[in-house]
Amino acid sequence: MSETYDTLKFERDGALAVITLHRPQAGNAIDVNMARDLMHAAILCDRDTSIRAVLLRSEGKLFCAGGDIGGFSGAGDKVPDLISEETAYLHAAVARFARMDKPLVTAIQGFAAGAGFSLAMLADIAIAGEAAQFTLAYTGIGLTPDGGASWMLPRLVGLRKAQEMILLNSRLSAAEALAAGLVTQVVADADLDGAARATAQKLANGPTKAFARSRELLLAAYGESLETHLEREARGIVGASAGSDGKEGIAAFLDKRKPAFTGQS
Repeated sequence: MSETYDTLKFERDGALAVITLHRPQAGNAIDVNMARDLMHAAILCDRDTSIRAVLLRSEGKLFCAGGDIGGFSGAGDKVPDLISEETAYLHAAVARFARMDKPLVTAIQGFAAGAGFSLAMLADIAIAGEAAQFTLAYTGIGLTPDGGASWMLPRLVGLRKAQEMILLNSRLSAAEALAAGLVTQVVADADLDGAARATAQKLANGPTKAFARSRELLLAAYGESLETHLEREARGIVGASAGSDGKEGIAAFLDKRKPAFTGQS
């Protein structure tokens, strides 16, 4: 899978993959090309076992303005076809990022709106600059959520807050997003990139397979009975304890030293 994209920058920093949305002149709005690039980048991150964590960030003043509504102008009656293609790529990317065996960190500055809001929420650890703002924006132009927003948002902030945000297009500041449980941490804008990279690097050096099983457990938690989930947890922790990172973690604890995880099963 190529690491060269028209609308993204892709870099490797050891075991960390850094994906940068790179349409700053368009507010990093997602068009068909960016949605396709995101899908290919997500597949690469999912399949490449040398990648142990992913950081999603952006260039410019905005994290992501959402879908490229301006690009609809030339589509005429074909707008539904254009949206269908765009969401096919975007949703494939979202599913890969959510299911990959490695954690995802997002660094959010400026506006995260529409599908950009969905990408920001997708992270295991979401770090926002203090000037960041969050809004769904869909119903303001007569559309409905995509990118997993209506699935993830109630899980993060509760149904009642999700209803308010989707139906009333309420806008949350970074501080309000933190209070609502939408983001993990708020930092000074000037510190955003450094804080996000440091967190992502910490995860990249962690027990990758344990992270993978933990992510899987969390995604499954809302659709299973307690007994089914207890069995899934039991199998997960048994598998982790038999792996090299599990053995290393237990040994390091007993030896009173810092564990050296390799990310292996």
